[in-house]
Amino acid sequence: MAVVTAPRPGIAERLSQMIQLPTVSAEMEERGSEPFEAFVALIADQYPLVHEHLTREWHTDLGLLFRWQGSGAESDGPVVLMAHYDVVPVDESDAWTHPPFAGVIADGVVYGRGALDDKGPLIVVLEAVENLLADGFRPSRDVYLSFGGNEETYGHAAEEIARVLRDRGIVPWLVIDEGGAVVEAPLPFVPGRAAMIGVGEKGVMTVRLTARGEGGHASAPPSLTAVRRIARAVDRLGPSTFRPRASAAVLRMLSLLAVQTPGPARHLLRLLSAMPPVTAKLFAALGGEAAALVRTTVAPTMQSGGTAANVLPSQASATVNLRIALGQTTQRTVLRLRRRIADPRVTVTVEEASEPSPESPTDNEQFAVIAEALAVSHPGVPAVPYVMMAATDSRHFHRFSPAVYRFAPLEMSNAQRASIHGVDENVEVAALERGERFHRALLERLG
Repeated sequence: MAVVTAPRPGIAERLSQMIQLPTVSAEMEERGSEPFEAFVALIADQYPLVHEHLTREWHTDLGLLFRWQGSGAESDGPVVLMAHYDVVPVDESDAWTHPPFAGVIADGVVYGRGALDDKGPLIVVLEAVENLLADGFRPSRDVYLSFGGNEETYGHAAEEIARVLRDRGIVPWLVIDEGGAVVEAPLPFVPGRAAMIGVGEKGVMTVRLTARGEGGHASAPPSLTAVRRIARAVDRLGPSTFRPRASAAVLRMLSLLAVQTPGPARHLLRLLSAMPPVTAKLFAALGGEAAALVRTTVAPTMQSGGTAANVLPSQASATVNLRIALGQTTQRTVLRLRRRIADPRVTVTVEEASEPSPESPTDNEQFAVIAEALAVSHPGVPAVPYVMMAATDSRHFHRFSPAVYRFAPLEMSNAQRASIHGVDENVEVAALERGERFHRALLERLG
């Protein structure tokens, strides 16, 4: 009697299974490592050819590195495709249309935490490699798959993987991690779609402002308490703390977007691409994402001080998160903060910091390969460089790899982008299929 083999589930069902595992790195101490271990076991079951033909290494408890040996010389730099399988927590007070860890598939959409950040981008990489292996394909260069399990907590999995490759003398020819996406109307007056490729990444710094003052009863406060000092310091760190500057990536972005923009807006974009000071001032005045593209941002995120409503605290503090613009340094950033605060009794302590990346070029073979793959998966969508404002695991590679790009090959509407770290995170099944096609086309161009 013939044995009937059940059909392999589709990409939507496989992503649903991934989402159902709550790999929340921020809650790992309370929940334990079981969801993470289950995730690794799941992809071993979902992608048998990847696990049969690629070597696998662990770096730290959460860094998973696969190597697909190419047919060419080992001196040819490899391609590193990155993603992370941890997710951020869910606020239980938020009302989701579908439970965040149920992985519901409805009307051609997969819902759940991690659908876009970053299990969706991860699964399209695995899908492409599995399908190419099934076709008997072998790339000319080595291909590494670098999957971290603690990106959302600034963990060390990807950092350790990058260190290991660097210590082995391996210089990646191309690195692609999460970042930009295929978006509609990339600027308010620019129609059509564009694939926004992050060619640089802003640095990240968290500082703690601390002040001491006279404690005592709140009925007779001094003119400047510890809380007032901190409030004044935070107020002095407004949007204009750092001067705006239009980077080469921003100017190149405007130049390329001008090509697809009709009417007077085309001439405006071309003009802005040739006038960095004007562009910097205009984007800064627009605020929001536009301003974040051209300057270091300062965001107070936490404040503390006091134990009772009628007691003056002897100490108060505030936590400030900064995203450091390309071309700046963490050292100059701290000096600027201290000058703006202008209060020697406010201590500025750097709790964590990473330098902004250099800009990867757009006139090289690597960027051209990305554009060629896009022409297959998303015909007619141009590859447009921009500056990545959030932090990614790829920041550990730009120190020794000359071509690092941040791009998830998925269509994302404004609402979907807002759902990342928010409510009702979701991805269209058709977008996943096109994402797989992108990575398959990219890897085929190495063979």
